[in-house]
Amino acid sequence: MTTLRPALLTDHYELTMVSAALRDGTAERRCAFEVFSRRLPTGRRYGVVAGTGRLIDLIRDFRFDAAEIDFLRRTGVVDDAAAEWLSGYRFTGDIDGYAEGELFFPGSPILTVSGSFAECVVLETLVLSVLNHDCAVAAAAARMVTAARGRALIEMGSRRAHEEAAVAAARAAYLAGFRFTSNLAAGQRYGIPTAGTAAHAFTLLHDDERAAFASQVATLGKDTTLLVDTYDITQGIRNAIEVAGPELRAVRIDSGDLTVIAQQSRELLDSLGATETKIIVSGDLDEYAIATLAAEPVDMYGAGTAVVTGSGAPTAGLVYKLVEVEGRAVVKRSEHKATIGGRKVAVRRHKPTGTATEEVVVPQGVPDRQPNDRLLQRSFIVDGEPVALPSLDESREHLRQCLISIPWEGLKLSAGDPAVPVTVVPAS
Repeated sequence: MTTLRPALLTDHYELTMVSAALRDGTAERRCAFEVFSRRLPTGRRYGVVAGTGRLIDLIRDFRFDAAEIDFLRRTGVVDDAAAEWLSGYRFTGDIDGYAEGELFFPGSPILTVSGSFAECVVLETLVLSVLNHDCAVAAAAARMVTAARGRALIEMGSRRAHEEAAVAAARAAYLAGFRFTSNLAAGQRYGIPTAGTAAHAFTLLHDDERAAFASQVATLGKDTTLLVDTYDITQGIRNAIEVAGPELRAVRIDSGDLTVIAQQSRELLDSLGATETKIIVSGDLDEYAIATLAAEPVDMYGAGTAVVTGSGAPTAGLVYKLVEVEGRAVVKRSEHKATIGGRKVAVRRHKPTGTATEEVVVPQGVPDRQPNDRLLQRSFIVDGEPVALPSLDESREHLRQCLISIPWEGLKLSAGDPAVPVTVVPAS
């Protein structure tokens, strides 16, 4: 499989700016760019930072090789001076930001990239493509985890996404609290537990359903999941228990009115003595469908299309904006797209009980800290060198704790105000 190299995730216009800045002498001006969202996707009350670990790895390996530079020169994207500059490109600046698993809200400065103008501006598309995708998936997945009320979820969306996006989505879903993925590349790359079962094609391959089940059980044992809705769900469950016995681990149902079928299936399994056999449901589930099944005897949910596409919000709406040049705050004044100048730091304010009450964003410096404040930014890259980051499991636990800390209204699936208000203190 051919994987796109990080350097070719640079946009044409970014290299146009580099060429011009090198020519007029502004390329080496010290700058700070910030990543933030102006608003959350419709209906959302929080965002989830995800993808930072992937991004830092990509920036570490961000290089332009000879073939890429030849392409850029040959097609007129860059001039000779810019081509020479790109041939020696290494990011030597600093990157700070919110930890993976942190919640964010409109105006939260979730990432700050500092360095020369040229070395920072060529990273814009890479930064936004990673964070907009992973944050969107993680936010959708976190809402599904909340809706599942402690029941396990398996990410099953690889067939509904680009092959590399599928792996990134599996990582983001696991960060958000999904227990498994069916994507083996994500399992190998990130150590995420994998799970899966046979598809309808396996049942159709055999002469009858019982033969298919018998083959699967003979190969995998009774600690497997049988898909029982290829033909008739009731008969499928009977066939599954007749073949595997009441010790069968689980059955999966992928179609029909799940609110009715789950209850009927539980009753049938119990009547057959399979009281410990679990029920897994799948089939275009999103957070709302999962919430409607809260009272039903479902043990695990399989989510695919909705989670890998952000459940209706495939991008987090993040932007990458220049906010400081040579220590001087700069602002964009465009209507509806104005920015707040100057590099910023943020704290999240909490009650003594641990409930978050406010996020305060202040100009660069030491914020006016109160007893229960938590500083949100941390270093990811210092002078071009990545620092040690939390593991994926540690980031997953961080998000779990963050979701516990916000007011309960912030976990509602209905539209409403951001779970935590953000106050931006202007520079004096």
